Amino acid sequence: MSTIPLDYETLRLIWWALLGILLIGFAVMGGRDLGVGTLLPFVARTDAERRVLINVIGPTWEGNQVWLVLGGGAIFAAFPLYAVSFSGFYLAMIVILLALILRPVGFKFRGKVADTRWRSAWDWALFVGGFVPSLIMGVAVGNVLLGAPFYLDDTLRAFYTGNFFQLLMPFALLAGLVSVGMIVLQGAVLITGRTTGVLADRARTYGTWAGLATIVLFALGGVWVAFGMDGYAITSIVDTNGAINPLGKTVALVPGGWMTNYGLYPWMIAAPVLGFVGLVAAVLGLQARLRIPTLVASSMAIFGIISTAGLSLFPFLLPSSTVPESGLTLWDASSSHLTLFIMLLATVIFLPIILAYTAWVFRVMRGDVTTRSLEKNPNAY
Repeated sequence: MSTIPLDYETLRLIWWALLGILLIGFAVMGGRDLGVGTLLPFVARTDAERRVLINVIGPTWEGNQVWLVLGGGAIFAAFPLYAVSFSGFYLAMIVILLALILRPVGFKFRGKVADTRWRSAWDWALFVGGFVPSLIMGVAVGNVLLGAPFYLDDTLRAFYTGNFFQLLMPFALLAGLVSVGMIVLQGAVLITGRTTGVLADRARTYGTWAGLATIVLFALGGVWVAFGMDGYAITSIVDTNGAINPLGKTVALVPGGWMTNYGLYPWMIAAPVLGFVGLVAAVLGLQARLRIPTLVASSMAIFGIISTAGLSLFPFLLPSSTVPESGLTLWDASSSHLTLFIMLLATVIFLPIILAYTAWVFRVMRGDVTTRSLEKNPNAY
């Protein structure tokens, strides 16, 4: 008899929720940095102004990557079969990594040469480092909703049947634009909260337009999912405490199938509502020049948008468009009962430490960033 105090089903649900929390944490925290990078060439028009924006995120961006590392680690450790997705997404992942690498290099090398063209080149590199990951991560979520082109053989070996350009489907690109919109809004909100004068005014304008565009795109995506897309549904009995066996189920394509969960669990409608309410509140907060409430609203919008995708997919992690029965769910793609429990113990210990450290860092780094404050700081970028 197992001595683990939590049953297998509960642990699987806990790790499904934790995975979502970690990914949302990266979108909220890392999204601030990605958004500022995307806005850098447009909001800041002089070298001094661009230095201000770089130093808004410079002291904290590395710490925010912890959420990405934790999220990626959780995917592979809690749901190891999910790694099959990377066999088809290698090129996309490489593009994301190369874009992310441009950020630390840009921060370090931009100020090494007092040449306009040199610094402008690195400014656009920082733009790429913010825009490209935001877009491709959204495209990836769109492809998960569409279903990835792979299948598993009898030994659970994965075979990818698509190519990179098949990832660029219209709905996936729409999801990418939603991602860019909410990340740009988050970056604009951070800029308005940490700067003053024309920088804050320009960021307020860009943030307002990004927020309004995201509202429209998010609504369009919802209509598309409800009326223009087939979703996947498990049509066999599922043993939620059973052993790992992705091929032990039957799956069918159902018109509007990703809306089924909202009928089964009405409370889930709170996620898209939170997304829309957060976006509207963030736009209004920008216009009212409210700092903290606007940041809370923008973060709430990110939470609602990402949660909408996750709850719509439940219990799927990665549906298969090639052989639907090969699709992965949290019930048949997780690690062992013992592994999930040990990981949970480690998370209970270390996650509060990470949260406390993050809160302390942001408390120390609080306050406006201005050209005058940079002159007093010999460690500024």
